Amino acid sequence: MSTNPKVTVATFRKRKAAGEKISMLTVYDAPTASICHAAGVDSLLVGDSLAMTVLGYKNTLPLTMEEALHHTRAVRRGAPDAFVVFDMPFMSYQADDAEALRNAGRAMKEAGADAVKLEGGAEVAPLIAKLVRSGIPVLAHLGLLPQHIMTAGGYRQTGKTPEDAARLLDDARKVEEAGAFATVLECMPADVGRMITENIGIPTIGIGSGPDCDGQVQVLNDLLGLFEEFTPKHARRYAELGRIFREAVTRYADDVKTGAFK
Repeated sequence: MSTNPKVTVATFRKRKAAGEKISMLTVYDAPTASICHAAGVDSLLVGDSLAMTVLGYKNTLPLTMEEALHHTRAVRRGAPDAFVVFDMPFMSYQADDAEALRNAGRAMKEAGADAVKLEGGAEVAPLIAKLVRSGIPVLAHLGLLPQHIMTAGGYRQTGKTPEDAARLLDDARKVEEAGAFATVLECMPADVGRMITENIGIPTIGIGSGPDCDGQVQVLNDLLGLFEEFTPKHARRYAELGRIFREAVTRYADDVKTGAFK
């Protein structure tokens, strides 16, 4: 069990007020959740990126509620004291507010999540308000929206024009007013990330949005070099475990073939 101070939604605001950075990592199973929490990571996100990094899908869209719940339960078992965020899968909240409320409730009741994350700005603000009124903390997500890649035509940076930057700031203010305790800012110019961070009261968690956000989130498999399909420009490699893994398994297979394994 970790001796880290318990993180709550109040911790996020306190960190921003104190100018203390917030660390977040995506995790998908019990062993890695345990390691990341013990290492001092502030929050664990069971991201819909697990569709690609763990389950082998080409993008995040096929991920189901049952798959996401399954992995969140594992993360909770591995890190029972961690602040765990459940990333709402594609079409688990877009069609109907009542269905969104039920699915978010399942994330907390059945999987033990402390909060849920959903994509969108002004258009989802009424849903965020409804979830918060029902006792479900919400982490918003602005900028590049992976669940919108089909309409966006791919993974594209946002906020590159003054008009788009102004829209993102308005979205940030709307999700703050709706009650989100923090917001992810994905793939926008650093100056836009800084501008939003300085003009809203809730923390910003950046991913490819510059160093001035109140915190950062990374996909663990990118950080460790375990996902080799592609490397996002914003990802920073801290290890090359994919290469080490492959070399170890190759040595094992060779030892078995040659009879050296005993």
